[in-house]
Amino acid sequence: MTNQTESNDNPSNFIRAIIEKNISQKLYANKKWAGTPGDKDHHKKGTQDLAKIRTRFPPEPNGYLHIGHAKSIFLNFGLANDFNGACHLRFDDTNPEKENDEFVKSIIDDVKWLGFDWQFNKESNLYYASNYFDLMYAAAKLLIQSGHVVVLTNKVVDEVMKLGAIEKSRII
Repeated sequence: MTNQTESNDNPSNFIRAIIEKNISQKLYANKKWAGTPGDKDHHKKGTQDLAKIRTRFPPEPNGYLHIGHAKSIFLNFGLANDFNGACHLRFDDTNPEKENDEFVKSIIDDVKWLGFDWQFNKESNLYYASNYFDLMYAAAKLLIQSGHVVVLTNKVVDEVMKLGAIEKSRII
């Protein structure tokens, strides 16, 4: 255990600092939003995005929320509210064997109970990842084709793990 000898009277809030810097520099002032998640070409067809920032809370509806989820809700929805932005509630419903409509309803109720919603400028930002599998597949294919992702066979994964170069938990 380390002994902290200096106190910091003004702790850093690096996330807010980055957002404030980006807004003051008008870094994303001309971004467009087409009303739904999509790629760059999709958003080129949109209009000027009225949201200064866009955050997201992506729970997997396979259980009830815990304190860590509440922290993420306060961070993402809170920052969106504080900076005149939108927070997307995007259910990561990619594992139907473990997911349940009861958990979807519970998560929606919990977000509301904590005082937040996913409305912005008369726009609902409630999404389900499963509605965008085609987009995700195309993005993954592009990343592979451009050399930004390497697809490993089980044999290669086994060899890499034998060398101790990577933990199994880090392999997708």
